Amino acid sequence: MDYIKLGKTGMDVSRLCLGCMSYGLADRGAHAWTLNEEESRPFIQKALELGINFFDTANVYSDGTSEEIVGRALKDFANRDEVVVATKVHGRMRPGPNGGGLSRKAILSEIDHSLQRLGMDYVDLYQIHRWDPHTPIEETMEALHDVVKAGKARYIGASSMFAWQFLKAQHTAEIHGWTKFVSMQNYVNLLYREEEREMLPLCESEGVGVIPWSPLARGRLTRDWEESSKRSENDAFGRTLYDQTEAADRRVVEAVAKVAEERGVPRAQIALAWVLQKSAVTAPIVGATKPHHLDDAVAALSILLTDEEIRRLEEPYVPHAVIGHS
Repeated sequence: MDYIKLGKTGMDVSRLCLGCMSYGLADRGAHAWTLNEEESRPFIQKALELGINFFDTANVYSDGTSEEIVGRALKDFANRDEVVVATKVHGRMRPGPNGGGLSRKAILSEIDHSLQRLGMDYVDLYQIHRWDPHTPIEETMEALHDVVKAGKARYIGASSMFAWQFLKAQHTAEIHGWTKFVSMQNYVNLLYREEEREMLPLCESEGVGVIPWSPLARGRLTRDWEESSKRSENDAFGRTLYDQTEAADRRVVEAVAKVAEERGVPRAQIALAWVLQKSAVTAPIVGATKPHHLDDAVAALSILLTDEEIRRLEEPYVPHAVIGHS
């Protein structure tokens, strides 16, 4: 396993991050495809054995049960000082007023709830899951700064938003002397490359780590276009990501299949290798619900795509509407 600094920080993270949205109780929250605790633990253990030290979850994943499963597994399988644990805040955790968002009240409450579920004194990376248009950014950034100064988070990060919003947040923190974001978790893969226009260059210029979510486009890049999975059949949000560009997206999937066939490797390795070769990218967030998922992810680290292969993979792409920011 290779390791890299997260942005300008001195913290080392593995070049792959295990995304833990797939671990949680299926009858809690909106993810009917999730694995229960008994099913999830072997994947967390195997990730550690492969050298992955970076784990990402969120308070909203399976109504908090993802954090509980991840916390218990890491306590049993890892040295807390050697792993990097990331979670997120923003999504609605309960009905009624103040049940979500990025107000001071919500942030200071939710960090404590997340730590309780994780069974930890601190998280290494506390991320805002999305932009909150209903809360002044000054309120959000000061609250996050206070979370760091209280020792409940080592660093803070952001997730999908417009580049101007991210820069506004960073500027707000800078002028007040508050903690700035060290990472951006955004949506980057061969089927959605809009982040290459503004956000990736911004992060690279400013030394912000990039940890893309869904680098395999929820599995669409790993199988024939007509094939489906239990997740794709039950993933209402996922279906909204590609409906408008199906013809072009199909050609991208076919290009991945062709390059993978020529190299004699699974498609997942080619699609992930493309993300890993983006100079701005620190560590893609990979999900694992089958034994070969982690093996393919690690194998992708050793694949160096040629300029010609990259051209063939990228050529069918057409501009997409901006998605994933809300």
